[in-house]
Amino acid sequence: MKKLISVLLSVVMVAALITGCGAGGSASGAKKVGVSMPTKDLQRWNQDGANMEKELKAAGYEVDLQFAANDVQQQLSQVENMISNGCSVLVIAAIEGSSLGEALDMAKKANIPVIAYDRLIMDSDAVSYYATFDNYKVGTVQGTYVKDTLDLDNAEGPFNIEFTAGDPGDNNAGFFFNGAYDVLKPYVESGKLNVVSGQKTFDEVATPSWATETAQSRAENILSSFYADGTNVDVWLCSNDSTALGVENALAANYNGSYPIITGQDCDIENTKNMIAGKQSMSVFKDTRTLASQVVKMVGQIIKGETVDVNDTSTYNNNVKVVPSFLCEPVFADANNYKQILIDSGYYTEDQLK
Repeated sequence: MKKLISVLLSVVMVAALITGCGAGGSASGAKKVGVSMPTKDLQRWNQDGANMEKELKAAGYEVDLQFAANDVQQQLSQVENMISNGCSVLVIAAIEGSSLGEALDMAKKANIPVIAYDRLIMDSDAVSYYATFDNYKVGTVQGTYVKDTLDLDNAEGPFNIEFTAGDPGDNNAGFFFNGAYDVLKPYVESGKLNVVSGQKTFDEVATPSWATETAQSRAENILSSFYADGTNVDVWLCSNDSTALGVENALAANYNGSYPIITGQDCDIENTKNMIAGKQSMSVFKDTRTLASQVVKMVGQIIKGETVDVNDTSTYNNNVKVVPSFLCEPVFADANNYKQILIDSGYYTEDQLK
């Protein structure tokens, strides 16, 4: 009888090794981590995905990295497959914050922790943690740059300003816009900053999918409607680089006045080249290597059953719960410091920016 039990135990152990030692394992015994990115169409998500995969593999995990082509149903299907294929932890940058309910329900039933990556996942209690940059601060950095560059506290003014915000389906977009607008609101209300188009609420200035073409089309309409008579636009506050690029394209084709201050975010290569060329004033830099490293650390802490690092337990309410979060610090790059911020740090090479 003892010999039979021993044989049976040996069979079970071999089977466990073959199947990856249960849920979340692989044939090699490494824990599997699912990483879902929204699209390959924006440079930053390619970099985020690559950084995440590199860091996780270096830490000894198997990685299932998927890009969803900005298609909500495709992302939903990919995440469901990650769950079915035995991922131990999911890291998800959602296309739309409220679009993944079915997959998150599956993850919760399977006891798979979910880290929302850079974009908060809304309306679900299955979100375990949120890792991002301080999104409100991203906006305040942009707003403060405009305030300081125009010397709004001392300059006589008035100055003309327009706003281009991000995707209404991205929870971060509201934080970016509100952070910037809260800095500039006193000057708008006093008349020192004049929104010539009158478009100054988030809903009026939002850009679905952060699309460059959509931002360009709206900017062209504003320029033809309000600036064709020679009126100067002094500032165009854009929440990120893809929307800034659209505004820059519109200005190149439809504007002959003094070139405005233009803000951005992500330090994409084309936008950094525009900064060097004087076509964009600044871009908030969120070093995705820093965020990837933090998320890898959090994944390891989850898998090992350790306390997970967070530094914010009050700000990010997803309509169901306040999600424990880790916020990385953003900085900005411009023509004066881009070499130090982007090249000396190894983020880009000189050749990439030629």
